[in-house]
Formats: sequence, structure tokens, C-alpha cells
Amino acid sequence: MDLKIYFAGSIRGGREDAAVYFAMIAFLRNFGEVMTEHVGDLELTEKGDDGPNDRFIHDRDMAWLQVCDLVVAEVTKPSLGVGYELGWAAAWHKPTLCLFCREAPGSLSAMIAGSSALETATYSDLAEAKEQMTAFITNHSLTLPPSSAAKDKIK
Repeated sequence: MDLKIYFAGSIRGGREDAAVYFAMIAFLRNFGEVMTEHVGDLELTEKGDDGPNDRFIHDRDMAWLQVCDLVVAEVTKPSLGVGYELGWAAAWHKPTLCLFCREAPGSLSAMIAGSSALETATYSDLAEAKEQMTAFITNHSLTLPPSSAAKDKIK
């Protein structure tokens, strides 16, 4: 079985980084199933038209988050939804990587940067982000449950 990866990125908070999400999700597919591929959909608008209603979207995404092996979040664009997901990921002890583009204006929230339950990394381009994601997945493949074939996917 492949890794189940939950990718988080801003939808209703703004879609300016959708192309970045698309590229990150494409890369993460090398390691397993990205359960939230719709986050990188370049046609998805800030309305988040990826479900019939907000309750459906919440419940579906929380179910995916609960069963995933690990979380990768692009956190450069502030998003209430991503923050909510990261809080649950931390509470459920999911290995979580938060990627922040150091070229962007502003700074990473202290609630993310200061959390001992979340790993953070900065990047300046997609190549560096890929290195960060590979290191994170490789590092956590050793501690994931045997049901995750992480080790096989990374070799």
C-alpha cells in the first residue's frame, strides 16, 4: 500500500499559490496517494467548489486527515482552514511538514512556527521544496506503521 498523504493549501483564503500546490502535489504522488489533489486544481476558485456544501467538505476532509499517514502543508498564504487542519493533525500526532516560501512578504504565524508538534521548513523555489519534502518523508518513513509502504516507495 502506498503512503496516504494529506496536502493542505489555501482555497478560500486565496488561490494565488495554486500553481505551486499543483507542482507539489505532482511531486508527492511519487511517494503515494495524495488524498487532497483538488487543492492543486488550477480551476478551483476561492469559493472552493469541490463539494455540494460546507458540511460535506468538512466531513470528507476530516475523514481523509484522520486516516492519512502524513501531512504536507504549504502555509505561505494564510488560511483559516489550513490552520484548522494543522491543529487537528497536531492533536492526532500526524507527522506534519509546513512549507513557507521565504521570498513571500510577511512571516509565518507563531502558532505554526512555535509548535513542537509541527515541522517547518522554508524554501525559495520548487527544487528546494522538493528536497524538504523528500527529507521529511524519508525521515518519517522509518516511524510510520507497517501498513504504510513508505520504505518501499522511497527506495
